[in-house]
Amino acid sequence: MPRFKAYIKKLNRPFQQIILDAIEDICENPEIGELKIGDLQGIRVHKFTMNRQLTLIAYKIQDDSVILFQAGTHENFYKNLKKYLREIGE
Repeated sequence: MPRFKAYIKKLNRPFQQIILDAIEDICENPEIGELKIGDLQGIRVHKFTMNRQLTLIAYKIQDDSVILFQAGTHENFYKNLKKYLREIGE
C-alpha cells in the first residue's frame, strides 16, 4: 500500500532492513500479529523494537497474500490506521 511504501522509503538503510526482517517474520508466520477487533476487525498488528522504540506493522491476510497497510511508532498509530482504512475503503 502507498502509505507503507512511503514510510519505508523515508527510513535509512539499516532501519529498512529491520522492517524487512519483520516482514519476513510475518510472511513465515502470518498469525504472529495480534488480531484486532471492533473498527479494526480483520487487521493484525505485529509489534517489534527498532532503535529501542516500539514499532508496529498493520497488515491483513487475504487469500495467500499479506497486505501491509501501515508501519510506525505506537503514538497515534491506531487512530491514523483507522483514518487510513476509512480513506481507502477497507
